[in-house]
Amino acid sequence: MGHKILIVGCDPKADSTRLILHAKAQDTILSLAANAGSVEDLEIEDVMKVGYRDIRCVESGGPEPGVGCAGRGVITSINFLEENGAYEDIDYVSYDVLGDVVCGGFAMPIRENKAQEIYIVMSGEMMAMYAANNISKGILKYANSGGVRLGGLVCNERQTDKELELAEALAKKLGTQLIYFVPRDNIVQHAELRRMTVLEYAPESQQAEHYRKLAQKIHANQGKGIIPTPITMDELEDMLMEHGIMKAVDESQVGKSAAELAIA
Repeated sequence: MGHKILIVGCDPKADSTRLILHAKAQDTILSLAANAGSVEDLEIEDVMKVGYRDIRCVESGGPEPGVGCAGRGVITSINFLEENGAYEDIDYVSYDVLGDVVCGGFAMPIRENKAQEIYIVMSGEMMAMYAANNISKGILKYANSGGVRLGGLVCNERQTDKELELAEALAKKLGTQLIYFVPRDNIVQHAELRRMTVLEYAPESQQAEHYRKLAQKIHANQGKGIIPTPITMDELEDMLMEHGIMKAVDESQVGKSAAELAIA
């Protein structure tokens, strides 16, 4: 759409920008800082790379698996970017954050007004909806003290039963909207194998058009975010039962194997 974009990857795996850059993985701020001595020894050109459609790309990185708090990489990175003018002449900054914000460091874009709108990518699977509800709790916690709002849900289809209906129902429960339902298509995997986005790999494909429509929906939704109303686990299970996805739990059968239930 011609906008100037900055992607800040906030996942320690550093895989948010690789398709934009046609790379296996971008060098992260934390790894570059470790090699240079400290983050103060870095220049913005060291950490920011320019990829497809002139999208500026940064990866925060994190420690080795099982060592330290990975969320600290997000805090260090955002502070560095601010101090070095990375946000100048930018229309949109996209923070690609882990799917669960239990660690305070990963919630930094939410809690310190770095991001104005949060879009939760989920599917119709129960635990994906559970995670979406958890993220909504994080947004609610910081919404009253800052300006962050829930922009809506984006359902990435997994082809589960009544997936569209469930995504719309969860959005309604949270007080938000389903921004877009992205169909599942193997062309995504084909593009990934060539380290390309679908829009670059197959711009005329139906899937590419879905991504364009998603972008248009998000662009048109500016300023329309809400403070979410998270639900309880019981309410989530009730919603699944209402749609016939799960039956009411018979507590007398909990913990019994299939063989034991057959005998009973």
